[in-house]
Amino acid sequence: MKVIEGPLSGLLIIEPSTFTDNRGYFYEAFQENRYQEYGIPHFVQDNVSRSKRHVLRGLHYQLPHAQGKLVFVTRGSVWDVVVDIRTQSSTFGQWFGIHLNEENHAQLYVPPGFAHGFCVLSDEVDFYYKCTGYYFPGTEHGIAWNDIDLNIPWPIDHPILSPKDSTYPLLRELTHEKLFT
Repeated sequence: MKVIEGPLSGLLIIEPSTFTDNRGYFYEAFQENRYQEYGIPHFVQDNVSRSKRHVLRGLHYQLPHAQGKLVFVTRGSVWDVVVDIRTQSSTFGQWFGIHLNEENHAQLYVPPGFAHGFCVLSDEVDFYYKCTGYYFPGTEHGIAWNDIDLNIPWPIDHPILSPKDSTYPLLRELTHEKLFT
């Protein structure tokens, strides 16, 4: 397993050791002791979503019940994006994007304090989230996927959005209480 510090403080890019032969491949997707060595806390909830091509989910976060997330793809391909929304961070308002897919097996650990989203590049994708906190529907928030100040170059022009995802505000429109301090 190779762990790379991401360009935004606290982000970790994880490349599991993959063993391939004529039958296919095997990799260890998670082992708590090994991940804790890199400061990744205990997970309490696992989620899986299936989405079709051009779906964009995000940019989501929970406050006050913040969640850290270990995310990866088991089938298909996405472009995964996180935005630092920690007001005291030197990288506040900056984003990072990475391709996660079934070929590279890459994982991204997203600590609390980031908004997270992804868009689907394959016909379908199975997307896996391991979360450090439970989901509380009343505490979910978001940022507009097409925030003009963030200027994220999503690789799709006309995403399929949920009604909720299509109405989130711009980052600059969020009050201090809706951001991490």
